[in-house]
Amino acid sequence: MNFNLSNQPGLAGATQTRSFLSSVFSWMGIALAISAVTAYVFGTDMSYMSYLINTEKGGLSTMGYVVMFAPLGLVLLMGMGVNKLSATAVTGVFLLYSIIMGMSLSFIFLAYTQSAIYQVFFIAAAMFGTMALVGYTTKTDLTKMGSLLIMALIGIVIASLVNMFMKSDSLGYIISFIAVIVFTGLTAYDVQKLKNIGNTIEGGTEATAKMSILGALTLYLDFINLFLALLRIFGGRRD
Repeated sequence: MNFNLSNQPGLAGATQTRSFLSSVFSWMGIALAISAVTAYVFGTDMSYMSYLINTEKGGLSTMGYVVMFAPLGLVLLMGMGVNKLSATAVTGVFLLYSIIMGMSLSFIFLAYTQSAIYQVFFIAAAMFGTMALVGYTTKTDLTKMGSLLIMALIGIVIASLVNMFMKSDSLGYIISFIAVIVFTGLTAYDVQKLKNIGNTIEGGTEATAKMSILGALTLYLDFINLFLALLRIFGGRRD
């Protein structure tokens, strides 16, 4: 998912650009660490997982449904309410989002082995890091590619919704392969976009602080979706 991070007036040098991107990646790393720890705690301890599933009737508990749908609401809150919220509030919502996402991601420990999850995580991290470097260093304008990838992302969302009813394993694999390509490309595109924003922002302002959080959210979503797509392809479900 991408946000319209509007350029702010004022010029910044290479130092300011690096500072902005450093803030973006730092917040992304913090959020990923929070999500990873939360997912592990809930996913490996049934006393915590019991809060998310109905142990008597099966399926999700009330809290489980909240955890599954709350992240979308928080993303919309950050994306649409960024102008009304303070930088502190946006940061707080982002950290809350990372906790709830971790709880949501804990279900992968029920579907996949821990070794598969760890292996795919490192593969995703390597791919993400490589494409982030490409996006930062390339002189090619990725705007057109980004537009195509965003259209492909919309197609993935629609196909995924359709497959919720069809429950086709073959379609699911196709969607996952396309998702890997899309989020790999989006990583480079989003990093270049954030670099361009970093070239024009004014350091130390409230707007810049909020943009760094939205940038971190964008890259966080790129990584998580890349990781989940790879996991569906290579994870190997539990018997």
